[in-house]
Amino acid sequence: MIEDKSIEEAIDSYVESLEEEQKNNKLIEDNHKGGQEISDDIEEINGLEKIKNILKKSIELICLGEKVKISTDSRKLELSVHGEDLGIAIGRDGRNMQALEYIINLIGKRKNLIDGNVVIDIKNYRKKRIEKIKKTALIKAKKAISEGRKITLEPMCSYERKVIHKMLAGFENIRTRSIHEEPNRRIIIYPIKGSE
Repeated sequence: MIEDKSIEEAIDSYVESLEEEQKNNKLIEDNHKGGQEISDDIEEINGLEKIKNILKKSIELICLGEKVKISTDSRKLELSVHGEDLGIAIGRDGRNMQALEYIINLIGKRKNLIDGNVVIDIKNYRKKRIEKIKKTALIKAKKAISEGRKITLEPMCSYERKVIHKMLAGFENIRTRSIHEEPNRRIIIYPIKGSE
């Protein structure tokens, strides 16, 4: 709980400083290209490169002295971060990574660098986590069908819930629904009666 509050306070403080910089027209970078006409794709790639540099600097500050490499997938707006000791940037249950992603997307939108949300994955944490929760959700879905009762999954972030809803939508004999509010929002798997 204390960690959640400190992350929320850090995000709120950062958002306030961004708003203050925007009011005073003192944003760190200015993306306006006076009179130049550039295609949307090239602008988005340039915007993604700027986002990549901001993320790299942020992670290097968080993980003092750590050398960071970031690869991009401009089609999916994904940034994959690689380095040695990036545990602080990932945080407990990926919370720091989620906070970084929130801040990076906020910067991207405020500065009109990108359309859509950037997805950040540090040391393949998100990929491994998605694989783990997919396996768990599949086991729980089979359990809900065999036992004929609803099964509640652990709390997940919106991206993870979206992946699980999409995956389980392929099952004809169950349905899913999200309940509660963040950060306790979770999926319930319901068996459909008479579908056995």
